[in-house]
Amino acid sequence: MAEDTRSALTARLTALARELRVDIIEMLAAAQSGHPGGSLSAIDVITTLFHAEMRHRPAEPAWPDRDRFVLSKGHAVPALYATLASCDYFPRAELAGLRKPDSRLQGHPANFLCPGVEASTGSLGQGLSVAIGMALAARLDRRETRVYCLCGDGEIEEGQVWEAAMAAAKYRLGNLCAVLDYNKGQIDGLVADVMPLEPVEDKWRAFGWHVRRIDGHDFEQIQDGFAAARKTPDQPTMLVADTIKGKGVSFMEGLAKWHGVAPTRDEAARAIAEIRRS
Repeated sequence: MAEDTRSALTARLTALARELRVDIIEMLAAAQSGHPGGSLSAIDVITTLFHAEMRHRPAEPAWPDRDRFVLSKGHAVPALYATLASCDYFPRAELAGLRKPDSRLQGHPANFLCPGVEASTGSLGQGLSVAIGMALAARLDRRETRVYCLCGDGEIEEGQVWEAAMAAAKYRLGNLCAVLDYNKGQIDGLVADVMPLEPVEDKWRAFGWHVRRIDGHDFEQIQDGFAAARKTPDQPTMLVADTIKGKGVSFMEGLAKWHGVAPTRDEAARAIAEIRRS
């Protein structure tokens, strides 16, 4: 990619992610329920996936050759909904219906309700297994499909994740790329206090994965990570993305208390003003 084109893409992704952060805050404030911390930490990775990395067709959500994205940390679904709306999978006006009884946009993703959602997730620890099934199916069908899975750091304390990690390495799933949203916080506090993960890179390597550590808020590093995954045909890839819980809103950043507490209207107004000034 020419340097000027790369710079233009990075600028476009940066501006888009800023607006999607606003959408996330507005959705959660309207619902008065949901998870701001992990949605804001994950939005830069998800924006890059849908707007720069994945092959997909919003007008044809079931296109057989599309790449797949599994949001294993399903509570961060506001980030996914905002991104899907930005791609025209559904009208942006629907974002205001987050968590409403008659809405397609429920508090955790449901693939039978919402176009662009590949898997119903939110029971933590299961998404990587689902993604492995998709990657194996693509191989059997001789398709070029790539599968991406976003996991939470608190989530990978679950034993099923490590069973899945062994399976992905055994089957040499080079078409699978997982991203760890390593924002260091979970519902009960800091990950380091609840169940320390370090040395997290060494653990994934020991399970047979190609591992790369990136800044999950640096769009060029995110793009480079996905490019490296595509160049690794015989191993699954884990991108350990260092992120900040609540990224973009100073009074939320790094605080586990914002894991699952929606902002009030006044807090949302402050947050949106700050995001738009950035």
